[in-house]
Amino acid sequence: MKLSNSHDEIDLLDLRRAFGRFGTGVTVITTSTADGARAGVTANSFNTVSLDPPIVLWSLAGTSPSLEIFRTSGHFAVNVLALEQIELSRKFSRASEDKFEGVAFTDGLQGAPLLADCAATIECAVTNKHVVGDHVLFLGRVMRYSHANAAPLLFFNGKYIQGADLDARLAAQPLSRASSALMAQSV
Repeated sequence: MKLSNSHDEIDLLDLRRAFGRFGTGVTVITTSTADGARAGVTANSFNTVSLDPPIVLWSLAGTSPSLEIFRTSGHFAVNVLALEQIELSRKFSRASEDKFEGVAFTDGLQGAPLLADCAATIECAVTNKHVVGDHVLFLGRVMRYSHANAAPLLFFNGKYIQGADLDARLAAQPLSRASSALMAQSV
């Protein structure tokens, strides 16, 4: 394992590889404006913040062509992609004149597009926006949500993956010494 000693020694490409070791779900964040303009971007930066009140967050690159629409709309929808929606993830990750062309969706609260057949949709009102480094962090209060019994699309190490239920397999196997020691320390 390679360690860096200070910020000056950080290799940004190598740091990106380290960040890629953290598996995430895949979302398409959508919004719309009062005049009917729509925006959507693929994001794996989505996370939950609080249950009471229900707050979520996600971030968008400061150079994104969609940034201004998200900054001014006041709302967004998080579309948690299902395993079968890899092509939607790819479509919304690329620049395009109309990313919604040929995509099945309905208008959610305040018009944010809700993509069809997602594992979950979470509709939010923007509560805060913060410039953090080279991204803008959006915090939103959950206004409405839905979810289906669908396997989520996952992303790990620069690739799409699918998850597996490990509970039954792990419960049947003896713990390694390292796992046993860690579990004993956390009790």
